[in-house]
Amino acid sequence: MNRTPRDRDEEGRARSARPRDGLGRPLPYGVEGVPRQPEGVVRTPAQTLREAQRLLDAGMPFHAHEVFEDAWKSGPAEERELWQGLAQLAVGLTHAARGNAAGGARLLLRGAVRIAGQPDPYGIDIGGLVRWARALAARADTVTDASDEAPRLLAS
Repeated sequence: MNRTPRDRDEEGRARSARPRDGLGRPLPYGVEGVPRQPEGVVRTPAQTLREAQRLLDAGMPFHAHEVFEDAWKSGPAEERELWQGLAQLAVGLTHAARGNAAGGARLLLRGAVRIAGQPDPYGIDIGGLVRWARALAARADTVTDASDEAPRLLAS
């Protein structure tokens, strides 16, 4: 079997160098894609929420998920559930917008369960996000544009 070698980073971990679209889907090599989020960026919670909201509003929930992933990996252990739940909400929206309604609904509901009742020192609208996720999960098969479905992360 003839296999193309996998793209690797400096540490030898597999990393796809293929360009991606706004929903994180791989595009053919040579096509211009959406700039990828750098990995391992340490941000304050306010910076994380601001960057994730910008990406969600731009219809790029896959990229917002990567911002939340950085927060859970670099933040305090007691906040891991919160950031992981927010990442699941972003991935759920990603799957729904890609046409994977069942997977999107499943992740939206998982994320809602994970963040429900979480303490929040950052002004995140936990209750509003849980309601948004449950409502979107119920109609995940109707999602066509991720930016039209972007939730508000902070309470107004």
